[in-house]
Amino acid sequence: MSDIPYRSALIIGAGPGISGSLTRRLRAENIPVVIAARRIDKLSSLVDETGAIALPVDAAEAGQIDALFAETEARIGAPEIVIYNASGRLRGPIAELDAAEVERAVAISALGAFYTVQQAARRMVPAGKGAILLTGATAGVKGFALSAPFAMGKFALRGLAQSAARELAPKGIHVAHFVIDGSVRAAHHADASGTPDSTLDPDAIAQSYIDVLRQHRSAWTWEMELRPWVEKF
Repeated sequence: MSDIPYRSALIIGAGPGISGSLTRRLRAENIPVVIAARRIDKLSSLVDETGAIALPVDAAEAGQIDALFAETEARIGAPEIVIYNASGRLRGPIAELDAAEVERAVAISALGAFYTVQQAARRMVPAGKGAILLTGATAGVKGFALSAPFAMGKFALRGLAQSAARELAPKGIHVAHFVIDGSVRAAHHADASGTPDSTLDPDAIAQSYIDVLRQHRSAWTWEMELRPWVEKF
C-alpha cells in the first residue's frame, strides 16, 4: 500500500521529461494520473506504458483549465495531487520582442498556473487535503539576458506559490515550488563527455517531488531548489 497520502493526480504541461518520470512514479504507487498538454499525440507512448489518461488543454486559457478539471474529476475523481509543469519560453532582445508573443509566454507560465491553483483550491479546500506542486526554474530567481518573458512568468509563478502556500497550508493543502536550477537530461540533451551527472536526471527530480508528497504537515517544504553538482551557486 502506498504511503503517499493522496489518491489521484493531474499533471498539466506533460511531456517526456519531468512529467514522464512523475507519471511513472505515481502509477507505480497505483495512483490514477491524468496528463494534459496541448498536443496529446506526443503522450501516446507514455499512455501505453503507464495507463495514464491523456487530455488536451491550452493552459493559457482559463476556460480550458476549468474544463480539464471537470473532465479529470469525471474520469478519476477530484485530483488530490495537481502538478503544473507548463512554461512559456520566448527569447530575444527586449526591443525586438513581439508583444503578443510575450503576453502568450507569460500567460502560459503564470496565468495558467493561477487558473490551475484556483481550480485545485476549489476542490481541495472543502476536502481539507491536497498537494499543489509548481515547477519553477532558475529564471524565477534571477533573470537572464534575452529571456525577459521567461523570467517574468517564472517570477510570477514563484510569487503565486508563496502566496498560495501561506493561504492554503492552514487549510490542509500542501503547496510547494521547485526551482529546477540547471538543464534537464533528455535523449537530445545528454551529459557532456567527462562530466557525468552535469544535467538533472528527470527520474531524480521526480523522486524529490515524491518525497515532498510524503512529508508530514508539521514540516512541509514550500520551496525546493534542485541543481546538478556543476552548477555555480
